[in-house]
Amino acid sequence: MSFKDKISFVRQNMRKNKMRLFMTILATAMGCTFLIVLASVAFGLHDTLLQDYMEHDRINEIEVYGTSDPGRDTMHLTNEDINYFESLDHVKTVRRSTTLQQYPLMSIDNYQLATEAKSVYYPAEQEAGFTLTEGRFPEQDNEVIVGYHFASLLAPTNNDNEELYDDYGLLKEAYQYDGPIVGDTFSLEIEKIDQDGAVEIGKFDVIVSGIVEQPKREWFTESTVYISEQLLTDIEAFTETTAGSPYIEYQEGPVSDERTYSDIVIHSTTIQYLQDLTEKLAEENYYVYSVASQVQQMNLLFNIAKAGLIFIGTIAILIASIGIYNTMTMAVTERAGDIGIMKAIGANPKTIKQIFLIESSYIGLLGAFFGTVVAYLLSHVVNWVIPVILESAFDDTIPEGFKFSSIPFVLVLITILICLAVTLISGSQPAKRATQVDVLKAMRREI
Repeated sequence: MSFKDKISFVRQNMRKNKMRLFMTILATAMGCTFLIVLASVAFGLHDTLLQDYMEHDRINEIEVYGTSDPGRDTMHLTNEDINYFESLDHVKTVRRSTTLQQYPLMSIDNYQLATEAKSVYYPAEQEAGFTLTEGRFPEQDNEVIVGYHFASLLAPTNNDNEELYDDYGLLKEAYQYDGPIVGDTFSLEIEKIDQDGAVEIGKFDVIVSGIVEQPKREWFTESTVYISEQLLTDIEAFTETTAGSPYIEYQEGPVSDERTYSDIVIHSTTIQYLQDLTEKLAEENYYVYSVASQVQQMNLLFNIAKAGLIFIGTIAILIASIGIYNTMTMAVTERAGDIGIMKAIGANPKTIKQIFLIESSYIGLLGAFFGTVVAYLLSHVVNWVIPVILESAFDDTIPEGFKFSSIPFVLVLITILICLAVTLISGSQPAKRATQVDVLKAMRREI
């Protein structure tokens, strides 16, 4: 008996009790739908967060905070470390910066802003993809770059503070600085506080040569002033402290000629080498962090969640398997005469068993197909309805592209395999019973 004949025989027998077959397939489809939709939540949230990380500017970066090398007197990183990092394979560039240990006051005309300042190495920043929305990179030591929101945060000095800001604490547009910024000369004021508490102000004239590109995250405010390493050295000479700290009393000895960095970021050539570089640096007693490590931990967490939800969903298919078992058992009982005739004309018991297993698999595959179709429809409904409900209930905006449910092909494949395995197991016992039907009893009952 060919496989085609077996399929034809199975389909002919399945038409004999359409209602029972329909209810069995319905139960199987419901189980598959439940499994897919349940697990799709973990897949959807994982895809959304992973996409957010992959779009992150720092996806191919390794942040180095210091070293715990027992052979060194300090954990701070120096140019010697920079040279070592740059010598490593698969390193594109090494950014380094030193944060000024006070907020300098930037002022022009009657406007001012106290903000963060960092000294950076501009060639490395450019190679890493640091871009400007206006202007150019500094060419002179007294030229600086300012953050995208720097101009909008400059506040007038001759107005009452209560009038300047709105209910959200933002500077009203009417009071914002309306100058060109790029090319303007600002006064950068630094404080120096001696041991008696006396304050001395140091002023440095700086020219804004460029404005940083707008941050990708709308909620992030960028007003940092990026200065040259030489300007930082001049500030340290004035304050007589490392990194321009205003308090002389906390300075231990004179300012070192060796530059130390508060932030060092290594850029790999491609993301595939990021984990190897991170592990190598960690083994060499450097304090490191990379987004790739966080992504790896997130993947592990979500993979566990996916496995758990798939396991829970499998229970629904196992419940549906009871119906498949009953259907196949009834089929064996009802077709005892046909089985007897087949055995009487010399049919192999293996062939009879295969026929019933094919029928059981047929039910499972139909259930998986219809269950998958319904699951895709429900997934689209969930992604459309839930954001509307959350936005109306909590007055909050869901980020664009956020997915609550996602059904990849691998989830469909896993569901089909689970369903097929369960239906084969459910149909194996009835199929075995079919091979044990006594020919004489079956023929006698048929007569």
